[in-house]
Amino acid sequence: RASMSSPEAGVTNGYMMVRACSTQSRVVLRQRVWGDMLHSMRRSIDDYPFSEADRPVGDEDAARLSWAIAISDDYDDAEPRVVLTLEEVGLPGEGLVAHLPPHLARRLRGAIHDALREIGEDPGR
Repeated sequence: RASMSSPEAGVTNGYMMVRACSTQSRVVLRQRVWGDMLHSMRRSIDDYPFSEADRPVGDEDAARLSWAIAISDDYDDAEPRVVLTLEEVGLPGEGLVAHLPPHLARRLRGAIHDALREIGEDPGR
């Protein structure tokens, strides 16, 4: 984690900009400073609440799941990760949370891309 005296970090309006670098990417994270403590960054990217229209016809047993994607660096190594949360409707806080390092997030993205292509859909971006 960056320290308050790090040349890579600067405090502005109570926020500290911290550069997290790796060989493949460079991410600028915004972290909140309270007193002398630097707090980790978390940011929601997208979420999708379940709709009854999403349930496959004839499969009333299908789980009613909502999902969310976020990023966080709230770990001992301070490395940013993609956070995937799956929660069943009506059971907030009891879902499954995957903390994916960049290589696993890319693998998941690739698998979804390939699955869409397999069913004849445009895989999109």
